[in-house]
Amino acid sequence: MKLRFFTIPIRGGDEATEELNRFLGTYRILAVDRSFVQDGPNSAWTLCVSFDTAEKSGSPQAGADKRGKVDYREILNDQDFAVYAKLRTLRKELAEKEGIPAYAVLTNEQMAEMVKRRVQNVTALREIAGIGDARIGKYGERFLHLLQEALASSAADPNPF
Repeated sequence: MKLRFFTIPIRGGDEATEELNRFLGTYRILAVDRSFVQDGPNSAWTLCVSFDTAEKSGSPQAGADKRGKVDYREILNDQDFAVYAKLRTLRKELAEKEGIPAYAVLTNEQMAEMVKRRVQNVTALREIAGIGDARIGKYGERFLHLLQEALASSAADPNPF
């Protein structure tokens, strides 16, 4: 097992994000530890990636393209993807309002998990990797409200969401 460290600045971190995504798509990842370092305009995510050099990742996972990006249209059913799309719109609005990248609010993976797990309360939200008290305090109410509306509107449907 080897370790590699990444720092992704909140502002202008697109190049660092792409480097991280290329790396994640190349190796068999064992664990990712991440931490948000608050330093005003110099705030950044720091990541420690544990990986196995002996085993390169083979074919991309279902729904992922050759760059490692996941197409949630292929992974989620139509109803779930509609809810996921609403979550993305909310995330974009919140990020633009704060002047931060969208992934600093929630990642695509976290939002997809919220939909898959049918998250309806803070306890369930807290069980998703990377969503802690700070994110819940800042964004939880808005995302939970949207998820609860989606579940209520589909209550008559035998396959909710």
